[in-house]
Amino acid sequence: MRYFLKPQSHRNRQAGFSMLEILISLVIIAIAMLGAAGIQLNVLRLNKGSQTRTQAIFLASDIAERMEANKAGAVAGNYSLTVTNVTPSASAKLCDQTVCSSSEMAAWDLYEWGTTVSTFLPQASWSITTAAVANPITYTIQINWKDRSDVDSVATGTITNSYTSTRTLSN
Repeated sequence: MRYFLKPQSHRNRQAGFSMLEILISLVIIAIAMLGAAGIQLNVLRLNKGSQTRTQAIFLASDIAERMEANKAGAVAGNYSLTVTNVTPSASAKLCDQTVCSSSEMAAWDLYEWGTTVSTFLPQASWSITTAAVANPITYTIQINWKDRSDVDSVATGTITNSYTSTRTLSN
């Protein structure tokens, strides 16, 4: 009996083809992995931006609640603060340890709040304004911060974000 074997040259031609398929598959997988890594970096950047926006909302609510707690000082206009990125100076009294008047409490609240804003928001500035001292009084709270995750221009590499809130109080 004779066995017919395939010629040796036919096997040699097929041997390199599967190696080529594997290399092409590896290139496709590498491109997909790079794309997935890029998406992940974008998600992390957006997550940081949303974290600072949420912090700004909480901080505006914090000072508004402090005004509610000290309505006499708020109606007197003691919470007005011009645009600044410098923490207000501490009041003479530490109102967390002693009894304070409404104006002293307002100064203490602004000091604590300004310290918190400058701690938690990058390159922050803020203002608390009112049109006129009256009863009821309306305060406009504006917080600005710079976020490197949002690119405004090539020169600065940052964009200024802002959150504004209003609160009307009456005594």
